[in-house]
Amino acid sequence: DVALEHMLADAGGMQIVRAPKQFDVIVTDNLFGDMLSDVAAMLTGSLGMLPSASLGLPDAKTGKRKALYEPVHGSAPDIAGKGIANPIAMLASFAMALRYSFGLIAQADALETAISRVLDKGLRTADIWQEGTTKVGTREMGDAILAELAA
Repeated sequence: DVALEHMLADAGGMQIVRAPKQFDVIVTDNLFGDMLSDVAAMLTGSLGMLPSASLGLPDAKTGKRKALYEPVHGSAPDIAGKGIANPIAMLASFAMALRYSFGLIAQADALETAISRVLDKGLRTADIWQEGTTKVGTREMGDAILAELAA
């Protein structure tokens, strides 16, 4: 069951910061969704950590739905080709596609587990790096996640 509660966007942003676990799903238009997703991203420390999905209604005949999966941060053209982008949000978005569009639950779980294991090992891209962790680039993070997935 999903409880419906209406909230103004500014109050929603405050509630995301104050008590994020109260939200399971947030439904909003694109303008407010962009703002609220940026606020929510800071709970993880970076826009590079959050996947997103825009899910259409299931087709009445096939049960399939049109969907768009992408990182919350968008394309980030300012860092393109520099090897510093965090690939986690894109990979997590793909895990969502595996789960919600293709019904491949075990594969989605495996990818999400691989991401968690790499983070547990202390590997971090520059956007989430902190003392005591190992800074890696885009390719190194992706390779580490693929290695965990294959393990």
